[in-house]
Amino acid sequence: MGKQEVNKHTLKMEHSEKDQTAEDQRRVKKTDILRSFQVSFFAMSRLASLPWTFLEEDLRSNKSSELVSDILKQTCLHSLCRKFPPSGRYRRLFLSELIRQQEAADGEPLDELYDALAEVVGAEDCTECYKSYILPCGDAVSLLENVALISEGTTGLVTWEAALYLAEWALDHQQTFLGRTVLELGSGVGLTGITICRSCSPNRFIFSDCHTTVLQKLRDNVQLNGLTEQLCPAVRVEQLDWTTVTEEQIKRVRADTVIAADVVYDPDIIESLVKLLSKIMRCSSAEVLPEILICSTIRNPETYSGFKQQLEKAGIGHRVITGPVSHVFPYNRISSIEMIKLYR
Repeated sequence: MGKQEVNKHTLKMEHSEKDQTAEDQRRVKKTDILRSFQVSFFAMSRLASLPWTFLEEDLRSNKSSELVSDILKQTCLHSLCRKFPPSGRYRRLFLSELIRQQEAADGEPLDELYDALAEVVGAEDCTECYKSYILPCGDAVSLLENVALISEGTTGLVTWEAALYLAEWALDHQQTFLGRTVLELGSGVGLTGITICRSCSPNRFIFSDCHTTVLQKLRDNVQLNGLTEQLCPAVRVEQLDWTTVTEEQIKRVRADTVIAADVVYDPDIIESLVKLLSKIMRCSSAEVLPEILICSTIRNPETYSGFKQQLEKAGIGHRVITGPVSHVFPYNRISSIEMIKLYR
């Protein structure tokens, strides 16, 4: 083979390798996009936050409905949607946007897309709906949540950002919970605790809240995720009123780790929260204090500062836990979220 032929052969090989690399990159990108659609859909994220641009570009470039079909299979036609469907209204809006994107690009008609929309057109809008949060392993934590942020006089019937952040932190720091007895204060609908039970292998886990309606929803969600007291006797849901809880109750729990998410939002409850934290520390041995982690979305800096001042007056120190956490769940990351560890 002459020098010219060798050069041609080399160039051909290089082009082939570049084409293969580009195809591999696009395949990886497509996999990431499909996961992003799935994760966002089941968590009922704002529709505007979904990666529509990639779909638009794909439809414009090849006119094929393959990606639309794949998105459909990972969302509305997925078995998880059959079992724990997001609200009918959300599915209608999602499918309508898929159809709009496809029609705008003059893509191939996709019968199952219109069939899926026909299924939900008459779906009744309810005050409750399922949200599912996909874990890194591919399993999902599915929760029955209220559609309204405030319902029945409480904010505890929906999942808030700090609970999602604390769950992500737990997935990155599983040793904090491995083989330990964990007490969660203000568990709400249960996202953080269920994630820890499913992924971090605690020895015992005690969910707690005080609002009757929240407790019932919490028990339902714990059972929904296979953590019934019959199957998992080490998992319990308890009513815990911060203003009346006794030291005897706290001692019976014998918690190694105490966690709470989004409990510092109302100036009226901060005093009782700090008193409870003081009791928890008092009931522990001098040698072994429980690891106490409080994660907060700072909506009102004055309220949050007041919480820290009351901790200081009670002789409780804190340090801010810094460092990145893996992005597992979709939520508003612009929110100011801080996690602190308490010490005496």
